[in-house]
Amino acid sequence: MSSVRIECVAKEGCRIGESPVWDEKEGALLFVDITGRKVCRWSPVTKQAQAIPVDAPVSSVALRKSGDYVITLGTRFAALKWKEELVTTITQVDKDKANTRFNDGKVDPAGRYFAGTMAEEIRPAVLERHQGSLYTLFPDLSVVKHFDQVDISNGLDWSLDHKIFFYIDSLSYSVDAFDYDLQTGKIGNRRSIYKLEKEESIPDGMCIDTEGKLWVACYDGGRVIRLDPETGKRLQTVKLPVDKTTSCCFGGKDYSEMYVTSASDGMDKEWLSRQPQAGGIFKITGLGVKGIPPYPFAG
Repeated sequence: MSSVRIECVAKEGCRIGESPVWDEKEGALLFVDITGRKVCRWSPVTKQAQAIPVDAPVSSVALRKSGDYVITLGTRFAALKWKEELVTTITQVDKDKANTRFNDGKVDPAGRYFAGTMAEEIRPAVLERHQGSLYTLFPDLSVVKHFDQVDISNGLDWSLDHKIFFYIDSLSYSVDAFDYDLQTGKIGNRRSIYKLEKEESIPDGMCIDTEGKLWVACYDGGRVIRLDPETGKRLQTVKLPVDKTTSCCFGGKDYSEMYVTSASDGMDKEWLSRQPQAGGIFKITGLGVKGIPPYPFAG
C-alpha cells in the first residue's frame, strides 16, 4: 500500500491525546487531552485547534443530538456547551471509589453513551488492577453498569449490523466481542476475537470501517492495525512516527481520512527528542477504505 500517506496535522503536544471524533457540522476534529484537561477542536481549514480547559481529566467527547457535546470528566458524564465554555454534570459513577476516572467512551447506534473507568495511573499503563467498570448513559440520563473488574477500559465500537459490540480492556491485550441488543443496550456472550502480538504492544482506541473491519491504535506499538473480526486475522499495519498512538477515527468530507491521536506522557527528554511529534494528531490518507459517521448522544 504505497499510496498511504501520514501527516502530523496538529502538533498539539498532548500529554494524552484521545477520543478523536469527526464533527461533520463543524467540519472539524474533536479530541481530548486527558491529563492536559482540555477538550480540543481542530479545523482543517484554519489548521488550528481551539481548546476548552476543564477541571478534571477528560477522557472522551461525543456529539449530542440537541447540539454541542457530551464528555466523560473524572468520574462524571457531563455536557459541554462549546461557545459558552460551560460544563454541567449529568451524573456521576464509581462514587465508592476515590481513585478511578473514566477512560474511553463512544455513542452506540441508538444514541446511548458507553464509557468505562480505570484506576488512576501511577505511570503510563501502571495502575491498580481490576478497579474499572463499563457503564452506559441512556438518553433518559439513567446509567447502567455492565460489569466491573476492568483494568483499562478502552476502545469500543459496533458492527455494521449493530448485533456485535466490540470492546478493549487494554491489559488483557485482547480485542473482545459481545452479542449486542440494540433495543435494550444489553451485552452478553463475551469472547476474544484478536490477541495482540508482542510488537503490537497495548490495544487502545478503536474504530470500524464501512467494510466492517476494525482499526486499533496500539499504545507503545506506534501503529494502527486493521483486523477482520470474523476471522481474527490482522489485515494491515500502518506504522506512525510516534510510539504512543492512542486512538483513531475516520473523518473528512467523505470519511476517507483517518485521524490518529497520540500521547507524550511518560516520555523523557531523549525519547521526545527522537519523536518530536509525540502528542500530535496525525492524518492518514490513501487507506482505500472509509469510516462511518459517529452517532450522536440522544439525551
